[in-house]
Amino acid sequence: MHTVLGSGGIIGKEISFSLSEYTSDIKQVSRNPKKVNDQDYIFPADLTKESDVRAAVKGSDVVYLTVGLPYVTKVWEENWPKIMTHTINACMEHQSKLVFLDNVYMYGQVEGWMTEKTSINPCSKKGEVRAKIARQLLDEVDKGNIKALIARAADFYGPEAHNTYILPMIFDKLARNKKPQLMISAHQKHSYTYTPDLGKALALLGQSDKAYGQVWHLPTHRDALTGAEFVKLVSEQFNKKPNYSVLNSSMLSIAGLFSPIVRETKEMLYQFKYDYLFDSSKFEKAFFAPTSYKDGVMEIFQLQYKQSF
Repeated sequence: MHTVLGSGGIIGKEISFSLSEYTSDIKQVSRNPKKVNDQDYIFPADLTKESDVRAAVKGSDVVYLTVGLPYVTKVWEENWPKIMTHTINACMEHQSKLVFLDNVYMYGQVEGWMTEKTSINPCSKKGEVRAKIARQLLDEVDKGNIKALIARAADFYGPEAHNTYILPMIFDKLARNKKPQLMISAHQKHSYTYTPDLGKALALLGQSDKAYGQVWHLPTHRDALTGAEFVKLVSEQFNKKPNYSVLNSSMLSIAGLFSPIVRETKEMLYQFKYDYLFDSSKFEKAFFAPTSYKDGVMEIFQLQYKQSF
């Protein structure tokens, strides 16, 4: 049994698609779970409740923790430690292996490439939360209490990945004949992980005994693009000129007066002010190479926008 905790998001779906190549025993766990594959099991649960997590994990060989909490620091500070503690304890109790999908917030601002050996040096409240729960899991791994791995991704982009930056601010804008918007700068390079690659990689890591006890950077194409270059690539699919606007710090500060989400994003803007370079060569050498940005953009357009455009 392979169990996806937090299965409602696009990553849970991508993992489940890929897991179906290995097994027909997949359990979808969230507050309102839905089947991804016809044969999936569904298990409603509140992951902030210990009893729910314990019941959801029971009988699982591998558990994938892919939770996406509301983008609110107070919610992260309150709920992430609970969810991690409940998941670790449940996996220990039921002798389940754990694959934890993580991000890069705990690294903070990095000069050069982020690798699995990059120092943990968060410069945001959300980064401090991520550092805390990652350390908690690795401590239990080091003690031999649990068989687990951490898989980190850069920012996402991919088909149906609307809860991200790329689709709503670039693809959707072009689809509505509006000008794409970029954050802070058009000229800093920024790595993005393609969600189908991410799902395939997580499913593969979960099957690989040699992968446990380690941190892995998920496959992300090395030829990171600037915002302007990304807009150009997407605009070519829509057969439009690559025009765009840039949301600078002042504009975002004003928007933050009216939007809680924009206010919550403010502490993370360093990721757009400076180059954001994510290295996945360790994974690529062991498993497979990532999708190029050109092919990823083309696939998103073909799957989501071509018929309606």
